[in-house]
Amino acid sequence: MSKLALLGGDPAINHTLNSYNSMGNKEAIAVQRVMKSGNLSSFIGAWCEEFYGGVEIKAFEQEWASRFSCKHAISVNSNTSGLIAAMGAIGVSPGDEIIVPPYSMSATVMAPLFYGGIPVFVDLEPETFCLDVEKVKQAITPKTKAILVVDLFGHPAQLQALRALADKNNIYLIEDAAQAPLATEFGRLAGTVGHIGIFSFNYHKHIHTGEGGMCCTDDDELAMRLSAIRNHGENIVNQLDIVDPTNLIGFNFRMTELSAAIGREQLKKLEHLVSEREAIANNLTAALSDLPGLTAPKVRDDCRHVYYEWIARYDKHETEVSREVVAKALMAEGVPIWEGYVEPLYMLPAFQRRIAIGGSGWPFTLSEQTYEKGICPVTENLYENEVLEFCICCFELNQSDQDAVIKAFQKVFENLNELKGLSVNE
Repeated sequence: MSKLALLGGDPAINHTLNSYNSMGNKEAIAVQRVMKSGNLSSFIGAWCEEFYGGVEIKAFEQEWASRFSCKHAISVNSNTSGLIAAMGAIGVSPGDEIIVPPYSMSATVMAPLFYGGIPVFVDLEPETFCLDVEKVKQAITPKTKAILVVDLFGHPAQLQALRALADKNNIYLIEDAAQAPLATEFGRLAGTVGHIGIFSFNYHKHIHTGEGGMCCTDDDELAMRLSAIRNHGENIVNQLDIVDPTNLIGFNFRMTELSAAIGREQLKKLEHLVSEREAIANNLTAALSDLPGLTAPKVRDDCRHVYYEWIARYDKHETEVSREVVAKALMAEGVPIWEGYVEPLYMLPAFQRRIAIGGSGWPFTLSEQTYEKGICPVTENLYENEVLEFCICCFELNQSDQDAVIKAFQKVFENLNELKGLSVNE
């Protein structure tokens, strides 16, 4: 191999990788159709036919429900909004405990706080990066209202086991499936096993509408409450004879007709786009699995991993080269690699300072839950020492690009001896 770029050689990738773009002519035609109609949003925040949105919204929801074999699909303007709506729909009240993972986008664990819920962090399985079911069992208390699980990086959590656990304890299972459209466990689609599943259409996901999200549920009552929370639910309590109006207060979590029209076209391409990401990941795994100190992503039996990200684990003890130096060498070769994903979410200031809503310490004053470093050692080790993150959904990655990425990895790992003793500042 040629000299490492970090040490003055030529990089394996000498061009900027193209950004992933799932948009095409059909999306442009759909946008023009809505523009010509003049109805960019048809929602009205009062009881009428338009309370549930316009033509494109209703069609997108019906098509999503059909594709994902769920009874109800409720569109929202982001996965974050969907998570908040889900917490409201299941009746989270001040002091209720919500079991959450410490590894995810921050919105996952912030959602319970809007209703005074208390996030309880539970550690992960080190190979799939999803909630450890045995540790979830240990964390359930009489105060537990729900398990909020994430199908992280595109791999489904142990959803059937978690649903059985939730049902046994008369609590809810809520799925954050933002990164996992079409992921499956035992043939069941992620986002459809829990009482509510939430998907993301943020711009760098497998499919997107710029911003947007979708909630799935088979429960009529939860569907009604999700729809109400999405669109100023306080205004329809009497009209629908809602006995319990808890949490049905005003939000505007509505998707536009433009976004829904784009989403309808994106949904048609979902299997193709997801399969592309899978093929890229499988190519990387096949080529890089034998590199010293590197563990490629694992897939549990009877699961489909859809690879929002290709996440490798790195063992510096095997190579005697720090992860920081390896990452710096890969970046020098042109690979857009990141270390660690996100810091365990309980280290965010909201939890460390126990200040979230109103500045008085509420809702943390309702709980003795603590968030000190060390409560989730598996996650902390992944973040601090092991994870190397390559976001497949950020880049187009044609075959030539994939070959170049593989070449860059191989070049760095075949020249690890040259990196021994280096620091990240060299």
